[in-house]
Amino acid sequence: MQFYIDTSIWIDLYENRKGFAGEPLGEYALELFALIKANNSTLAISDLLIRELEGYYYSDEINGMMKPFEGIIKRITATMEQRKEAKQIANKRKIPPGDVLHAILARDHELLLITRDNDFRKLEDVSAHHKPEEFID
Repeated sequence: MQFYIDTSIWIDLYENRKGFAGEPLGEYALELFALIKANNSTLAISDLLIRELEGYYYSDEINGMMKPFEGIIKRITATMEQRKEAKQIANKRKIPPGDVLHAILARDHELLLITRDNDFRKLEDVSAHHKPEEFID
């Protein structure tokens, strides 16, 4: 399996965040990342993901966050065509272009998109999405 993990899940992991109702979001993320590593699955990392993490002030932590996955990381870069498509969809559906681009990247690279952002519900026709807990027991 090949996974594409949305920025919010990386932050859940790093900050060991809890949900509004006390859900252990950080623990769910940790279990998913452990499963990905244990199964030697592919973990896709995009230029957009890196920029978003930097935007959340994780510039100094990015290398450490990615280090445990060095052997299974697949680096992907958004093309101009993908960026243009993302802007068009974002404008029509009134959602952030970055979220649309994540969905497009997952679609075009045949990756399982992992997120809990509600905007992705509006993008089911672009790419299906899943929560970390759907993959763990």
